[in-house]
Amino acid sequence: MNIKFLGATREVTGSCYLVQVNNKNILLECGMLQGSYQHERHNRDPFPFDVADLDAVIVSHAHLDHTGRLPMLIKEGFHGCIYTHNATVDLCKIMLVDSGYIHEKEARWENKKRERKGLALIEPLYTTAEADTTLQYFKGLNYDDDIEICQGVKLTFRDAGHIIGSAIVELTLTENSVSKKIVFSGDLGHKNAPILRDPFKVKYADLVIMESTYGDRLHRSWEDTWQEMGEIIADAKSNKGNILIPAFTVGRTQELLYEFKQHFEQWQLGDWQIFLDSPMGIKATNVYAKHSEVYDNKAINIQQDHGGIFDLPNLHMSETTNYSMKINQINSGAIIIAGSGMCTGGRIKHHFKHNIWRKNAHVLIVGFQARGTLGRALVDGCENINLWGEKIQVNATIHTIGGFSAHADQQGLLDWYRGFENNPPVVLVHGEEAAMEVLAQKLKHQYQVNVIQASYRQNIII
Repeated sequence: MNIKFLGATREVTGSCYLVQVNNKNILLECGMLQGSYQHERHNRDPFPFDVADLDAVIVSHAHLDHTGRLPMLIKEGFHGCIYTHNATVDLCKIMLVDSGYIHEKEARWENKKRERKGLALIEPLYTTAEADTTLQYFKGLNYDDDIEICQGVKLTFRDAGHIIGSAIVELTLTENSVSKKIVFSGDLGHKNAPILRDPFKVKYADLVIMESTYGDRLHRSWEDTWQEMGEIIADAKSNKGNILIPAFTVGRTQELLYEFKQHFEQWQLGDWQIFLDSPMGIKATNVYAKHSEVYDNKAINIQQDHGGIFDLPNLHMSETTNYSMKINQINSGAIIIAGSGMCTGGRIKHHFKHNIWRKNAHVLIVGFQARGTLGRALVDGCENINLWGEKIQVNATIHTIGGFSAHADQQGLLDWYRGFENNPPVVLVHGEEAAMEVLAQKLKHQYQVNVIQASYRQNIII
């Protein structure tokens, strides 16, 4: 029994791990690399394993850094089952097809330039049709279902509390009458986050593979986060400006809408026009509304007592391009939630073009910003940004609301690990090197446990 670490090693995106047992090959995650152009071009690299040898695939949740290369897997001949939670199946119907559309669009744009230069044309990474074909291989499960996915491999999903349908993956591997339990954290949610339950505490494992995204920092308390949000909204109102919120379409967008409903009177949100300017965000919100069975008790009670948890009287759903363009005619009093969450594409860039040079505008950064992204540049205090060849001055106030995170912070990660009663060894993944190193030292000091910081292509025998 062994595990090969083939992605999200000393970086956050591109999760990919190969579990081998009983001559079976189980791929755990198949994520895209995200960030700079130099980083993302490696998504075209061949898989570092033989696709024909795969017996099954497991994905912990729908974010593209965990699922985004699945259509390429199917293109190369994998026709087995892709196991995930039922809500993740619904989200992937949206996210993978949208990803295919973006790849087609980017290829068309690139090929126009190549034609003018007499260069060879490129194919999209995958198409909407190829993404759609991928969906037929999904097999949805509920939390706590036990299923034997192939000889010697039993799978159970537990609630990770990160986004709807996100799962901690428990694998019981049996070979030559010896059984080992591997627990992969997936992306662990932030304790007491809106809508979803806290991450499930697993009691026993022989090996823990754990994310380390925020292993070197603590989030601001939820109370302080809501207070800061209210103050920003009040300040923007007095300045008669707009508020721009680049938000991940799955998870962060729904949390924002949920909290807007909870604080509607307190934040005087009735004085604003609120726009969800994201076709995919609208679809994802419908998935969240569908899967109320995974809500925490507070969200369940709100739904029972007050109807839908996202219902706002002044919320405008913007699906078409024309509608989005009309929003840019509003100079004051608009709260605009739009993708992409790291500002690498999508409609938020158009809203930046029309607002970020205004001194009375506000930009709320409410999620992780990877190195090389426009969002990271704004967080780091850049004075100008380049949009479609135009240099635009950043005069808007940039707010980074660190408490608004879908990932557990350092204390949350340590608390989750403390749930194991036998202090199993840990392999850290899904984190930048600095964060990973700090978390490794904390785990070693507090639990006297063996910690490995996974490196690319590292092979660990279980």
